[in-house]
Amino acid sequence: MGFASFAGRVFFASIFILSAWQMFNEFGVDGGPAAKELIPKLDLAKKHLSSQLHVNLPDIEVRQLVATVIVLKGLGAILFVFGHGFGALLLFVYLLVSTPLLYDFYNYRPNEPQYSVLLGDFLQCVAQCGALIFFVGMKNSMPKRQLRRKSPKQKAT
Repeated sequence: MGFASFAGRVFFASIFILSAWQMFNEFGVDGGPAAKELIPKLDLAKKHLSSQLHVNLPDIEVRQLVATVIVLKGLGAILFVFGHGFGALLLFVYLLVSTPLLYDFYNYRPNEPQYSVLLGDFLQCVAQCGALIFFVGMKNSMPKRQLRRKSPKQKAT
């Protein structure tokens, strides 16, 4: 049971570790291709939020946002492999913030080809969020340490 659980965590976290490593290798001076893809989506989300909240949101440096994503994914995945709940929390925060920004299927019509691809990726991230919530719930439901019961002393006859 313990090895299967560890192997499952390693497989699950390897997705995040590999993508964080790829983003780190492509980061460069300007933030790499992730920053170029994120700029228009972030501007659209900022415009929508500022119109709904009726406040002007500050400018966000996309290069720093990409660096934060790399740290969240990498550190969260490494901690998650070793069974730490904080790693699951870091991955959950990453998925919670990035999923609606990166997989914006709601900006396309159902008959467009991008719609089905983005919807599939969005639902996969939602499933990963569910898996992280399940992990934290199971980790918190197990007792930390089981106390040994003292066996009753036998009376000498």
